[in-house]
Amino acid sequence: MADPPPTRGVDEPVSGRGPVSGRGVADSGSEDSDSPGSAPGALVLVATPIGNLGDLSPRASAALGQAEVLFCEDTRHTRKLLSHAGIHRGDLRSLNAHNEPARIDAVLGLLDEGRTVAVVTDAGMPGVSDPGARVVAAAADRGHRVTVVPGPSAPLAALVISGLATDRFCFEGFLPRSGTSRRRRLEVLSSDERTTILFEAPGRVASTLADLAATCGGGRPAALVRELTKVHEDVWRGPLDDLADRAVAQPPRGEVVIVLGGAPPGEESVDDQVLLSALIEGMAGGRRTRGVVDLVAERYRVPRRRVYGLALSVRQADVDTPPDPPR
Repeated sequence: MADPPPTRGVDEPVSGRGPVSGRGVADSGSEDSDSPGSAPGALVLVATPIGNLGDLSPRASAALGQAEVLFCEDTRHTRKLLSHAGIHRGDLRSLNAHNEPARIDAVLGLLDEGRTVAVVTDAGMPGVSDPGARVVAAAADRGHRVTVVPGPSAPLAALVISGLATDRFCFEGFLPRSGTSRRRRLEVLSSDERTTILFEAPGRVASTLADLAATCGGGRPAALVRELTKVHEDVWRGPLDDLADRAVAQPPRGEVVIVLGGAPPGEESVDDQVLLSALIEGMAGGRRTRGVVDLVAERYRVPRRRVYGLALSVRQADVDTPPDPPR
């Protein structure tokens, strides 16, 4: 079977037509325009600006104007973007974190009819810590064409501006807010040698930086990137301890991305006995366990969780160490 014809308006920018009216691909004069169901549908993921509206590409504008149906995270937000781009259409449908599962059948039905369906979120790429991933999986499973109009991306923008290693990295998204699941994720990050990108709400930034410092070591390099592409774009760079203190003194506002430097390579080569000896020596000197753990973890460049576990074994074995002095 021959490949389906390319979708007009997705691969080519609009030129010489004035404001886009929202006409769909099936209405654009192709030979199949009278029978939209005769051609397979296409799901188009369109990246939108993460702050600066000038970052909307011509190809993205064309895709938003020419898609037959447009699903968006917040219709009010998307209307402002369309107005900025000179696109006039009123047929916007919502697809957000709360209703995405219920919208899947509607999207698949439109694709089954041969329609071109575009999906956008309020900022960045659909499906990346935003709605869209479930719809994509369902459309791909049904055999429909899924394509993308790339563009602004907060994780990648934060990574390259952080000054940290970019050769190997991972995107963690939002950490669990509390409990065992949060502790486990932090422990995994503490030994990951790749640069890690995290999202966080402004009100929880200080506590997350403190948790990262406690788990990964206060000396681990990191960056806090705030308000990317906007007027007040700002980047804090430094060890986790310094960033955590600064976040308490100057609570960050706006959209925040945290970039965490990777764990030093080869840290597992340090023998437990070496760490135990350093712990016993430090604890015998009358210092508090927490402070000794931090010093040993930073000295030998190993995860704090590993050193803390050894410190617990020292105390449980009733090693001859004095109790922590009173505060």
